[in-house]
Formats: sequence, structure tokens, C-alpha cells
Amino acid sequence: MPENACAAHRQVAPAGDPSPRTCLQVARHAAILAVTAADDAMTAVCRSRSGAAARLEAVMHAAHKEAVEAEGYADRAERYADDRDMPGSALLYCAREAVDHAVRAQLAAGVETTAADLRAELERTLTAAEYAEQESARRREEAQQEAKERATTGMDRENRDRAAMNRHLAEGHVAELGWTAGHVRVMEAAETGRLYWRDGRARQAARHGVWGGGRRISRERTQALFAARFLVAVRQDDGTRVLAPSPMGQIALELARLHPAGLHASDQAAYESRFAQVRRRYKRRDDQKAAARCLPPLDSSAQRLYRRPVTLAEQEARAEREAADRWEDEGGHCPDAGTPRPGTAPVESTPAPISRPVHRHRVVQPTLW
Repeated sequence: MPENACAAHRQVAPAGDPSPRTCLQVARHAAILAVTAADDAMTAVCRSRSGAAARLEAVMHAAHKEAVEAEGYADRAERYADDRDMPGSALLYCAREAVDHAVRAQLAAGVETTAADLRAELERTLTAAEYAEQESARRREEAQQEAKERATTGMDRENRDRAAMNRHLAEGHVAELGWTAGHVRVMEAAETGRLYWRDGRARQAARHGVWGGGRRISRERTQALFAARFLVAVRQDDGTRVLAPSPMGQIALELARLHPAGLHASDQAAYESRFAQVRRRYKRRDDQKAAARCLPPLDSSAQRLYRRPVTLAEQEARAEREAADRWEDEGGHCPDAGTPRPGTAPVESTPAPISRPVHRHRVVQPTLW
């Protein structure tokens, strides 16, 4: 046969996994062969003379051990076959292990290794039709799994991977922030766009644009977050400063939400953690204490690697908005042409950026008072 023909033949007859029924039959047959070999070894011990008894007894024990393993894998294969959630590879693994132990049992007993012939049934080649059917089933299974993941998370594979990376970042960097749950509450108040500083106090306004009254927010934590540049201040005409998360602050807040276990239980615990980080940087005790009272910035690598995942709903809303923008750019609806207008989504439904200015005023850094 020419070389090209051989290559074509190999392409249409690839190796494939046997059916679950074949795996079960092979596993059970292997167990029977292993038990038979162990029985033969035991019979040899019973018929042996005293001089060879010790050697034959050792052989019997070795064959018996392998037979027990082969039977165990055969039983496990039967349990896996009844479990619909168990992948087919697990059943194949049990069949192969049962065959291997059966071969060892026969070798230990000194009989013909007929169990080795069973490996051919687990390693046969597929026809072109079988291979196509197997690939089609694999793609259907992957599509079903992807649909299940999307329904659960609301994200596609790329953004699920992005979210997993963000969780990994959070586990490595949240504790180093030296934050407590109180710091997160301040940042969440700033995220609403209603956190403001006035007359030396921090408050969360009841309504946006009404910079008076509202819920009191921790003055010390607000000052510390602002000094560390997790917050930025925007001066209003009446002297009020509205606080909003900086780009670094928004990322730090998202990471803290992903890994709340990294937050410290109390302000004292957070201070001690920060003190442990800075004690080697300064020789004087007073300098160490002063540095520990300040919040460290978020590590630059975390800022660089963090990417906000986008949900499927946000992607759909963005696509509808872009379609509406293209429709407007092309002149809109023409009555004579009967061009239908695409469905549009509200602009507010598009994904919010990491940071956003509260007002178009001068940004004030770095003091609030």
C-alpha cells in the first residue's frame, strides 16, 4: 500500500474508547481470570510437598492479592456504569486496571497470561462513522456543559476564566491591603456617588446631589482611604467634597468582595498586619508606627492583571446599543425603504467602567480638611 494511502487509512480509523458495555465485559472477564489463577496457585499449595510449600505459599498470596484488586476494579466498573454523572473515561480506567492486575495474577501463579489478550478489546480502532459519531457526541456534551455554565454564572468561558483569575488575585492581595469590613463599607458608600466630606465629617447623602445630612461614615477610615489614594475628592461650589473610588480603589474594592476572608477582623488586627509589613523598612520605632497607621497601596501587579468580567446580559446590551448607534449613523429609518429599526436597550444598562467622575469639577488631592 502506498505511503499516502496508509496515512489516509490511519486518519479514517483512529483509536477510540470502547463502549461502556465492552468495558464492563472486559473488567469482569479479567477478574474471573485473576481469581482462576489464584485458585490454581492455592491448589498447587495443597498438593505440594513440604520442601516447596513455602515458595508456593508466597506465590499463592501474591496471586490472591492481584485477584482481589482485579475484582475490586470490576466491581467499581459496575458501580460507575450505573452512575450517569460518571465520565466514560472512569469506566475505561477500571477495565484497564482490572486487566493489568489479572495479568500480574497469572504471572505470579505461573500460568499462561491469557488476560493480556483483553487489552486488544480496549484499544481497538474506530471506523470513520464511529469516530464521527464519537466526535459529535463529544461536541454535544461540551455544548451542554457550556450552556449549563452560562446559565449558572451568566458568563461565557473567557469571562469565567477572567473571574477565576480575579479570585486568585484577591486571595493573594486582599490581606496585604490591611482593610477591615469597615473600609469596604466606606468604599461601597463612595461607589454610590453619595459619599461627601463637609465640616470635617464624612456622610452618605440620602439622595444624589443633596449634600446635607445623611448617614455618618467613619471619619478615620475615610481619611485613611483618601490619603492612600483609594478615594478621590471632587470639590463642589459650596466647598463640599464628593468622594469617589479611584481606579485603584475600585479594583481593590472588587478584590475585597471576591475574597472577604482576607479582611481583618478588627482595626487592631489590621494595624498589626500593616506593622508587620513595614517594620523592616524603618529602624526607628516611631517611624514604624507612623507607617503602619497608613494604608498601603494596592500592589501594581494586581492593578495590571485585574480585568472586570463582562456578563452575557451586558454583552447583549452593548451589542444592541452599538446596533442602534450604527442605525443612527446611517441616517435612521427611511419611510420609502421600510427599513426596520433595530431593538435598542437603555444606555444605562451598559457595563459601568471601573471608575467614573461624580461631577465635572476640579479634583482635589491629597487632603480633605
